Amino acid sequence: MLLDPNHYDPAHLDDETRRLLRATVDWFEARGKRQLIADAQDKVWYTEFLDFVKQEKLFATFCTPASVDGTKRWDAARNAAFSEVLGFYGLQYWYAWQVTVLGLGPIWMSGNEEAKQKAAALLDSGAVFAFGLSEKEHGADVYSTDMILTKTDDGYRANGSKYYIGNGNVAGMVSVFGKLADSDEYVFFAVDSQHENFKLVKNVVDSQMFVSEFRLDDYPLTEKDVLHRGPDAFSAALNTVNVGKFNLCTASIGICEHSFYEAITHAHNRILYGNPVTDFPHVRQNFVDAYARLTAMKLFADRSVDYFRSANENDRRYLLFNPITKMKVTSEGENVIDLLWDVIAAKGFEKDTYFTRATADIRALPKLEGTVHVNLALVLKFMPNYLFNPKAYDEVPTRHDATDDDFFWHQGPARGLGKIQFHDWEPIYTEHAHLPNVALFHEQANAIKTLLATAAPDENQQKDLDFLLNLGHLFTLVVYGQLVLEQAKITKTDESVLDQIFDVLVRDFAGYATALHGKPSSTEAQQQWALSQIRKPNVDQARFDAVWQQVVALSGQYEMRP
Repeated sequence: MLLDPNHYDPAHLDDETRRLLRATVDWFEARGKRQLIADAQDKVWYTEFLDFVKQEKLFATFCTPASVDGTKRWDAARNAAFSEVLGFYGLQYWYAWQVTVLGLGPIWMSGNEEAKQKAAALLDSGAVFAFGLSEKEHGADVYSTDMILTKTDDGYRANGSKYYIGNGNVAGMVSVFGKLADSDEYVFFAVDSQHENFKLVKNVVDSQMFVSEFRLDDYPLTEKDVLHRGPDAFSAALNTVNVGKFNLCTASIGICEHSFYEAITHAHNRILYGNPVTDFPHVRQNFVDAYARLTAMKLFADRSVDYFRSANENDRRYLLFNPITKMKVTSEGENVIDLLWDVIAAKGFEKDTYFTRATADIRALPKLEGTVHVNLALVLKFMPNYLFNPKAYDEVPTRHDATDDDFFWHQGPARGLGKIQFHDWEPIYTEHAHLPNVALFHEQANAIKTLLATAAPDENQQKDLDFLLNLGHLFTLVVYGQLVLEQAKITKTDESVLDQIFDVLVRDFAGYATALHGKPSSTEAQQQWALSQIRKPNVDQARFDAVWQQVVALSGQYEMRP
């Protein structure tokens, strides 16, 4: 289940993709853990990594759509695999890739063919890209941008600043969001980070990554630099996030996998009070819970890719699964690291471990350009249709085919989320009802329908974001469990592991129900409902022991060379 560099060969992908992914793994392994950690500690700009990217044309191969260069493709399945590998070795390397993906989004979505060809040529030359959306005073609030384009005789002059912009120090093209001074229309345009009117202010983080603040001072532009105007520019901002922010979840998975190897190898070989640390029941519980959560993360993320790649103007279900990958999978990554850290304790602070980097990096992912509460608020828009108004769709197959995902660049207007319908979520739960904890969780999931039918949030509660976000957590678990089960069926996941995953989900649901009970605005009916959802998972020692054997087998299986 876990990525193992000793035997890494993603057989579900085509030969050239496998070669490039294997080459990436080999590059990191040859560099060694000591060098990677030293570079991170000394905040060394990763020139050698970008030289490798240039040599193998990695970003060019993975980030250029076939519509721009027929010898390449944008393939979300292989991009997810690449993102996981980069996360496995260090968030800073993933970040250079991630913000390149975001920077390219508005370019590939535009009708500006000259800009597209320029971007493709820059990628081929090894360039990275940047996404100039956020601002210091407004964050990612695109409604309030202070980046202004003023018309001139020969084009425009851009003035304003951007904040928290990755790769802003070296990006070949920066896609910048702003407004036109004369019409107040939104606009996306492209600039060069090396231009004299592009003023690099500073790196806003204390890190190996360069997360820039920059300022445009009378930056000259012509029509050939403009990517989008009006509503199209606004949609390009949100649609780019739909494409690019999916990578947050796979980075989190990679970080957790590497950390898991370090943690189980350390704990299983450490004697405490005359016993191996892993003989203690609470330690085994932590490891089994962490393994179950990590497995669920991978199952959900893998199945989400299928919906992304199969999306079209008549099937936009990916727009629900996307915020859950950004919010839920990454939050689960934090839970995994916390469970492991509670076991290895002081070891997690040691400077020569991958784990100490992971403890900081894992926190970033749920918070990058869209915090958990922002995504939860988005998820709530889908809840009524998801729970009460299903629609028949053809079954979405596993999508590992080596084809281009062209729909990403033609997603259309970023509106109408509440009208999107979903296939019936219950049959996959019913199909797995022989697993006791799946059956228990299915009862809890169904109870949300009862809550909304008999004790729905009143007018005041619908304005109480604190109350609604807790409801969003409960609903998210239902969607999460659905895709976990779908992917488990496809991959024939061990049923002991699958039931252990739902052991965790039953407890999580009870926890959120308890939180809802304690909300200041909860009514007596809602409190009674919440109490009725506090369930104990089915206890099965044989199942637990079977999962533990899978966990302990990971001890010593992988350790990055010094």
